[in-house]
Amino acid sequence: FLQEALRWWDKWLKEKETGIMDDPMLQVWMQDSVPPTTRYKLRPGRWVGEPSWPSPNVGEQTMYLGRGTLDWRQGQAWQGPRSVQSPLAVGLFAGKWCSYSATPDLPHDQRQEDGGALVFESDPLQAQLEILGAPVVEFELAVDQPVAMIAVRISDVAPDDKATRVTYGVLNLTHRDGHEEPRPLKPGTRYKVSVQLNDIAQAFPQGNRVRLAVSTSYWPLAWPPPEPVHLTIFTGASRLILPVRPQREEAIRPFSPPEAAPPLDVEQLRENNYTWHVHRDLESDESVLEVVKDEGRYRIKEIDLDAWNSSHEWYSFHGDDFDSVKGETRWVWGHQRGDWKIETVTRTVLTSNATHFHLHAQLDAFENDRRVYSRNWDEEIPRDLV
Repeated sequence: FLQEALRWWDKWLKEKETGIMDDPMLQVWMQDSVPPTTRYKLRPGRWVGEPSWPSPNVGEQTMYLGRGTLDWRQGQAWQGPRSVQSPLAVGLFAGKWCSYSATPDLPHDQRQEDGGALVFESDPLQAQLEILGAPVVEFELAVDQPVAMIAVRISDVAPDDKATRVTYGVLNLTHRDGHEEPRPLKPGTRYKVSVQLNDIAQAFPQGNRVRLAVSTSYWPLAWPPPEPVHLTIFTGASRLILPVRPQREEAIRPFSPPEAAPPLDVEQLRENNYTWHVHRDLESDESVLEVVKDEGRYRIKEIDLDAWNSSHEWYSFHGDDFDSVKGETRWVWGHQRGDWKIETVTRTVLTSNATHFHLHAQLDAFENDRRVYSRNWDEEIPRDLV
């Protein structure tokens, strides 16, 4: 990346011809199919290039929702209503909203999520399918609550049935016509809703299947609606639109070997720890996703400074009690040199009921283990169609 940035700056700041404007306007890593796991040392694939974006080389292909199926032919898809009311547990294996490379934080095998969702799946692909861009799902649907959300995800399903999430999208259905003026839904009324999923470049190999899963909650990646929602999808008028890119030979200039500044000379005094745990207490029916990102303690030798930071997150709920949903974080940051030491400790807790969010936060600052500053916050925030 640094060499590519340098080529661009040299071109436009130094008027030095680097050839960067001869490269494709868009260069993207087309990911190959991989088994599902929460961390990868390598994501296989290849670089592809497009002369412009949107690209004339990417076209729309439609798959129609049926009775648990995705079909390329509209007339072959079963037409009728299918419904779901997802448990709050859907989303515990969804990974982080934005991965910060503190693995493991990627989505796990989606079979553990799909039991609480409506699932539509294609037949085994007769040839490799490659997509580049943002898939869109057009639904005709109805719900039984004035505030509802829909979570949609596409997975790559291997012949052994392991399901790797490729992309997803979440929409608060009160924002179905835009974010400027959200409006409550009328229970039982049919709506036409379009859900755009995140942009992706992904190759589905021959023999694999495309799976579309739809749920009414996706906690803790998204805060659930105020009440449980019963969602009905009318399959005859609902479809998945894929941005399909035909395979072709690529003429991509090879990138130079990566370069970076030399790392700091540090001594690790306490090891780091990155963990994700899902706790299910079957007696109390409590579920907790526990996320630990502890960078340990290390010494920057050049300036003789010790540093440490860690975060601990808990996302919990009881059964199907939507008022029990809680998110909690605790962060610690500290520095020490000789007999001088400073540290901050913060704790934030977010809960909700049907009408309000409740936010409680604490901040404590310490110097040489003596608290020198403290502040608490208690806020009540109207949900306002969230």
